[in-house]
Amino acid sequence: MLARDFETLSSLVKAESGLTLTPDKAYLLESRLLPVAHKWKLANLEQLSESLRARRDSAQVREVIEAMTVNESFFFRDTKPFDLLRDKLLPTLQAARAAKRRLRIWSAACSSGQEAYSIAMLLNECGAYADGWMIDIVGTDLSSEILERANSGLYSAFEVQRGLPARLLVKYFTRMGDKWQIAESIRRNVRFTRHNLLHDLAPLGGFDIIFCRNVLIYFDVATKGKVLGALRQRMPADGYLILGGAETVMGISDMFVATSDLPGVYVPSKVG
Repeated sequence: MLARDFETLSSLVKAESGLTLTPDKAYLLESRLLPVAHKWKLANLEQLSESLRARRDSAQVREVIEAMTVNESFFFRDTKPFDLLRDKLLPTLQAARAAKRRLRIWSAACSSGQEAYSIAMLLNECGAYADGWMIDIVGTDLSSEILERANSGLYSAFEVQRGLPARLLVKYFTRMGDKWQIAESIRRNVRFTRHNLLHDLAPLGGFDIIFCRNVLIYFDVATKGKVLGALRQRMPADGYLILGGAETVMGISDMFVATSDLPGVYVPSKVG
């Protein structure tokens, strides 16, 4: 790939999604964007880059960004955050919100929906919806295509075997040909919508708990700080931010502080 074309594509991806690509990751551009080029009847990435420089078609830009930002997901990934949600975070917040009986949980960069549905199943299992509680679960992602999959609640046999306990598969899924569909009782508790973490988050409203796992690792330090600052604005003072195991706020943002007894969980700092 020519340096000029790499610069065009990597700069576009960085500006639109925050994803930082170094030259050693050029193979990702080639593997993920060549199908996009062919869809637009372009022979290669050189022609795709030229097309983007010439007219910056919004539909073409969206397809490029969606192709580069689709990441894998699976049910109850890393398990510990879900244990903490059930045993610590949820009881604490439900006690604090007893008068209103309302909570909101956000699965940011939700991909094909496994994290959001895992949260919904966990809440159902522990009786969180009892006694008139309303708990909104919102999943957002950049990719319209991946969100369509999430909305459908349809997963392959391989996908339901990754992290999903057998008893929950039996309880909440129905076989549909060669796929498995999650129950309507779970799907109706989750709302998926397209949104960019780099854009204004105010339209999403506020959230008591934000799952933003395995997202910051793709950003440079400046973008990480910007996103963390924006997330803080969507949370109350007693809210919780859950990051991935390889992520931290240390040295990046003073908007959150780590919790000593809740690994991977951060709370708003006083300066936030």
